[in-house]
Amino acid sequence: ELKYTKDEIFSIYLNRAFLGSGAYGFEAASQRYFSKSARDVSPAQAAMLAGLLKAPSAANPIRNLDRAQSRGNLIVGLMEDQGYLTQAQAIRAKNNPAKLSQTAADMVGGYFADWVLGSAPEFIIKDANADVIIKTTFDKGAQLAAEGALDSVFQNLKQGSDVQAGIVVMSPNGAVRAMVGGRKTGLAGSFNRATQALRQTGSAFKPMVYAAALENGFQYNSIVTDEPITIEVIDGTYEPQNYSRTFDGEVNLTEALAKSTNTVAIKISEEIGKSRVKAIANDFGIKSNIPLVPSMALGTAESTLLEMTGAYAGILNKGMSSIPFGLSSITIQGDNESLLEHDASNSLRVINENAANQLTFMMKQVIKSGTGLRANLGDRPAAGKTGTTQGARDAWFIGFTADYVVGVWMGYDDNRKLTGVTGGGMPAEIWREVMLRIHENKVLKPIVKNEVKLISELNSKNRTKFINGIFKGLGNKVKESSGSNFILRLQNLFN
Repeated sequence: ELKYTKDEIFSIYLNRAFLGSGAYGFEAASQRYFSKSARDVSPAQAAMLAGLLKAPSAANPIRNLDRAQSRGNLIVGLMEDQGYLTQAQAIRAKNNPAKLSQTAADMVGGYFADWVLGSAPEFIIKDANADVIIKTTFDKGAQLAAEGALDSVFQNLKQGSDVQAGIVVMSPNGAVRAMVGGRKTGLAGSFNRATQALRQTGSAFKPMVYAAALENGFQYNSIVTDEPITIEVIDGTYEPQNYSRTFDGEVNLTEALAKSTNTVAIKISEEIGKSRVKAIANDFGIKSNIPLVPSMALGTAESTLLEMTGAYAGILNKGMSSIPFGLSSITIQGDNESLLEHDASNSLRVINENAANQLTFMMKQVIKSGTGLRANLGDRPAAGKTGTTQGARDAWFIGFTADYVVGVWMGYDDNRKLTGVTGGGMPAEIWREVMLRIHENKVLKPIVKNEVKLISELNSKNRTKFINGIFKGLGNKVKESSGSNFILRLQNLFN
């Protein structure tokens, strides 16, 4: 109070208070909800804005117009009691409660707005003494494509279904272009399933296993045997099964990833070391807890859709990490100097470029001939991976073209089992629909270097075989059993 009067302090507060949907201050909120200046609002509109001070998310008019109007009427009554409105004005305001402008009603990107503002330093957003200009990576066209794709595919769902979904669209460098955090696509202030929901990743995690393999001596055409395996763990044995409950014998890594073969992923993870797989995943941006257990290779750990999509962006980015970001810069209006800018130097080398290229080729076959057939974009080169968790409680499809990386997740908030849904089903269909919409009028671009050579060498005789000796690095921890089965004795399994 030594520097400002009480009226000035109150004015600063009103210009900085959070009022929902990414709006800070009454002027920003008035523009957001009514598409007009705060100077021009009606008593009913002013009352609704004032009502948001106490409950900016719960009473957000975009999310819950009835509740916002109810709180507005409460404020109108207080204004009448304190002499700011006559009885006639109060009656008129209550009978004609504030409504959203058409622009606000059609608002897109609410989930993105909440996320990006949440990532901004609070002291800049709330404590600045002048208007703050925030530049983001948001692309309205991409957002409309994502929302439209979700609506289009979900029309086939049974009416009343409460299954949920999330979508993230980003550029190869990690710049997030669009975000859908739930089926009510325009909402802000809601639970964001793209950024807040930790869900098991299933086979969508397997590219991290193969990235580690390619970085540590394996090749895309290395041979591994798909066969029954038993792993002794502390409380018994672990015998992973393939989705098909069958085994194909000798397969190359490309075939194993395309078919999402579980036994091969676990073999590779155990051979190169689970800690190496975890380190690769962490460096690609998956920061969620990843327990070092055999099933880690099958995606039993949890992560968010945003983290997973960012990890795939790193593969497309030639093996360099692509940490998701939505803030480009923050400046004070009238000042050319930025208070904050995105730092692109945070990117680091995770796997070598050749390994990233081979992995991209492998993931391309997932869409071309594997579990991701329903994500096929025709002539446009694309790569990706399906993911379905134990008990079918989560279904994923994440993939990329040369221009965009898109991640899709489906599941129930209460972790119920999905019926008839796998990552190669509806998530792949949503992914495909998003990609078709955002690539309209875009030229075709390759995503794999030397693809003809890779194809010719895929089935050549000059391939490295990792059959009987695949677990050579485990020494006396390996004991072959009769037939084709073998047992891994891992005393330090959980270290």
